[in-house]
Amino acid sequence: MSRPTTVDELIDSRLMARLDQLDVISRKIFTSKIQGERRSRRRGQSVEFADFRNYSPGDDLRFVDWNIYARLDRLFLKMFLEEEDLSMVIALDVSASMDAGEPNKIDYARRLAMALGYIGLVNNNRVSLFAFGGERLERLSGLRSRRRTREMGQWLLGRPIGGEAQFGDAMRAIALGGQGRGVLLVLSDFLFPDGYEQGLKYVAGRGFDLFALQILAPQETDPARHGLSGDMRLVDSETQQEIEVTASSAVLSEYRNSMEQYIAGMRDFAVRRSISHVLVETTLDLDTLLIDYLRRRGLLA
Repeated sequence: MSRPTTVDELIDSRLMARLDQLDVISRKIFTSKIQGERRSRRRGQSVEFADFRNYSPGDDLRFVDWNIYARLDRLFLKMFLEEEDLSMVIALDVSASMDAGEPNKIDYARRLAMALGYIGLVNNNRVSLFAFGGERLERLSGLRSRRRTREMGQWLLGRPIGGEAQFGDAMRAIALGGQGRGVLLVLSDFLFPDGYEQGLKYVAGRGFDLFALQILAPQETDPARHGLSGDMRLVDSETQQEIEVTASSAVLSEYRNSMEQYIAGMRDFAVRRSISHVLVETTLDLDTLLIDYLRRRGLLA
């Protein structure tokens, strides 16, 4: 698939129509100070009726259903769906290591960020996007409603790719940036020279329902299956360090085992901190990821 250069290439009308049926949910029910434009599963005092519960001493008598009391001689309290604001934050890795693989990781990640952001916008969530790579952390915040879709797409297309990720610094800035409570989605390969641990620690437990979407190309997960063999000079795309290797079957097998251990280690790290780790290979159809995988993982409904 070619590199997207227009918003319509990031997300087409067919996918948008399917995503209109989805909504962002959270495993946590957040207590927001701001009442927003989306329904929450939290019971409150808005205008839409949700359920009844038994009256308890001290409850507000204004919410007693006196019609039921007249019929049953028992006190029941009316409960309502409360509307609250849900913040959706998408952090996109645009460092040099993401510009690799076939299908390309950054192209896939931008399409995924666009689709997730679109779901947030059409459900009136507050959507903010961050792009980290090199010395910079770029931000587009305060988006709400379908009308901002094209603006979001143009911003994603306009972010330059390159440099080292500086993952820890980026996550620390997001954690301290006052995003409010909500869902944070980090889209990256998580192949950082300094590791991913400190960066994820900064944002874990900060009120976010945290999803780490690890995006890898098939050549990274199993190079032997994709014709990589013989003598090669490997160049680190971020540090420009070079190393010469002979990709024998033994070396490729050792590499595959090391990559599997790395992924398993990140998954274990995430589980211990209530982070949802989702491994995404760029060959996975975007519809399947969004409508099947991420619904099963509790992000979408």
